[in-house]
Amino acid sequence: MPSRRIACLSALALLAVWAAPSYGREVWRTLPALRPLPRASAQGLAPHDGAQIHYAVFGSGPPVILLHGGLADSRYWGEQVPALMRAGHQVVLIDSRGHGRSSRDGRPYTYELMASDVVAVMDRLGLTKAAVAGWSDGAIIGLVMALHDPERLTRVFAFAANMDPSGVKPDVGKDPTFARFEARTARDYAALSPTPRGYADFAKAINRMWQTEPNYKAAELARIRVPVAIVDGDHDEAIKREHTEYLARAIPGARLIILPGASHFAMLQRPAEFNAALLGFLDGAQTAR
Repeated sequence: MPSRRIACLSALALLAVWAAPSYGREVWRTLPALRPLPRASAQGLAPHDGAQIHYAVFGSGPPVILLHGGLADSRYWGEQVPALMRAGHQVVLIDSRGHGRSSRDGRPYTYELMASDVVAVMDRLGLTKAAVAGWSDGAIIGLVMALHDPERLTRVFAFAANMDPSGVKPDVGKDPTFARFEARTARDYAALSPTPRGYADFAKAINRMWQTEPNYKAAELARIRVPVAIVDGDHDEAIKREHTEYLARAIPGARLIILPGASHFAMLQRPAEFNAALLGFLDGAQTAR
């Protein structure tokens, strides 16, 4: 069984590390198949600011919104939705603007625009507050919400986030796992999108955003008062480890969690460890402020 050790980074930031089990192979180099989602209790499209935002709802209880990474869609949470439902949470999945089954207009992407889409879905569902768990771009959106819409959040679990472009590794485009991921997202886009032939333009728009966003300074991050976990895999192909540690220092009270034997796709590669970290944080591992 994985062992856990916690070391104090500062008076207000903790590092939790699980000892990696021996799986006999480099799991962080894999891109596992997506687990099918359970049947949703409700789903639909929320019109907002020139787009139709697809959402799906599962289970009942304290709400958790799961936000996927750039180029992907909400089906990447198939390992997490059942675990959250078993733990007594309502789960809301959102396909970000232009991703999956959501549409977009012609304006440039910004993280603030996508964060406003999440608030629109919450309004449509009558959710005054919710926890947000995000991966990559979804984690950035969660942190942007912590800055601009803190009254709508209970806490944010931010996996593989960067809050300025310097946090991204310059050679991520050459990584073979990322190449497989991008090939998969192109196929999935054609199958799901209301504009199935638009992947090239969509990917260019996302890449333009990645080149210049997000752009938040330490002084801005220091204003966050929502409980936050900054999480990553110890073999992340995209995000620099020093940037992850910087975010945990910059955000007051943030908890830093490093999942060993996992990469940018830890929710697929190490679902048990990912889910344990997520549920531990959601269910009170950090006292709300």
